[in-house]
Amino acid sequence: MSFASIKRGYQVISIALHYGLDELLPKKLTPWYFKLWRRSLFWLRNKHKSKAGGERLKLAMQELGPVYIKFGQMLSTRRDLLSDEWAHELAMLQDRVPPFDSKLAREAIEAELKAPIETLFDDFDDTPLASASISQVHTATLKSNGKPVVLKVLRPNVEQNILADLQLMSQSANLLETILGPDNRLRPAEVVEDYRTTILGELNLKLEALNTVKLRNNFIDSNSLYIPYVYEELCYPRLMVMERIEGIPVSDVAALKAQGTNLKLLAERGVELFFTQVFRDNF
Repeated sequence: MSFASIKRGYQVISIALHYGLDELLPKKLTPWYFKLWRRSLFWLRNKHKSKAGGERLKLAMQELGPVYIKFGQMLSTRRDLLSDEWAHELAMLQDRVPPFDSKLAREAIEAELKAPIETLFDDFDDTPLASASISQVHTATLKSNGKPVVLKVLRPNVEQNILADLQLMSQSANLLETILGPDNRLRPAEVVEDYRTTILGELNLKLEALNTVKLRNNFIDSNSLYIPYVYEELCYPRLMVMERIEGIPVSDVAALKAQGTNLKLLAERGVELFFTQVFRDNF
């Protein structure tokens, strides 16, 4: 392992222990040698004893950064594995991650546009509409047509941070494969490589824009799915500009019921749309 990986590994362990994540492990996963190792790190104490387990895990993942936040987002959808309390806490990682400075957001947007924001947009809101692990979203009005839009911009230095964490995860996975032997069924190195492909694909917003345009074209005549319009001429690797639309998150069941949504029909359409993408469009 490189010095940078060892340093980051210690950082990960420190944050995990400061949030007492070791205390959340089942007893069968904490044998005597684990407890001995834990006691040897006596200076890394749990500073969040008063917080519930789900909140501690969420806060630790937020502090660890994008790679771990994305993993938490993935876990939040697994209601079959997590309690409602834990799933609810991790679901906050979807779009309620602490935002980065709007001054940095402005600088990043203008660097991609190669022009001041005011020359292309009116009513740019410095307060983010949403903030997630890899990017955050700001609202504005397009000067050319007066339509409301959202600007999605990557976090500063997110690429370097993710690549550093992926390197650590890859090295750890290779070490684990050596320990488990060639016949292990977990294949950690393979899992990490799949995750690498997925998360690196999210770092190119120009590619995301092109995928969104293709998806919109696939469903342009659909009465069941609406894909926002993407302003391709304003999209770059670190910036994406698209139509702003209003809606209710599908996870907000109370709001859906309050407006009289037919949940059975919604579920049926969701399944139909998914299989249409897979079998009709292969996309």
